[in-house]
Amino acid sequence: MELKVVKIENPDGLNLILGQSHFIKTVEDISETMVNTVPMAKFGLAFCEASEKCLIRHFGTDEGLLELAKKNAWALSAGHCFILFMKDMFPINVLNAIQNVPEVCRIYCATANPVEVVIAETDLGRGILGVIDGFASKAIESEDDINWRKDFLRKIGYKY
Repeated sequence: MELKVVKIENPDGLNLILGQSHFIKTVEDISETMVNTVPMAKFGLAFCEASEKCLIRHFGTDEGLLELAKKNAWALSAGHCFILFMKDMFPINVLNAIQNVPEVCRIYCATANPVEVVIAETDLGRGILGVIDGFASKAIESEDDINWRKDFLRKIGYKY
């Protein structure tokens, strides 16, 4: 077994969801979930098929996001994983709905942080062992940090 680290290419710091599913209809079901949850959703989705033809299956409503998803899925090439890039929304807007898609087995991360994916490769194929989502902690928040956090959440409309 060989361990590798794949950096997710995300030059614009877009929000993404990286997960694992189990069936070819993943692309259709996650896409339907996206547009049913957020009308006019801008996204690109790619899924690494792990049997038969082993293709990168894909769909999106935004060409740039779709190309980014396909490029990253190809770099991962790990069994039944999917990557979803989104614009003008946050993962919190769609995460519960995606987790309820019958094919979805797990979510590795939902973030706009830099992401590195730890991959194991064997003679059979590749699999995701885990992710590094962002950076290591630098301190424990102070009262000023708490106030900033609360103000920020209200500013972007997630708290009253």
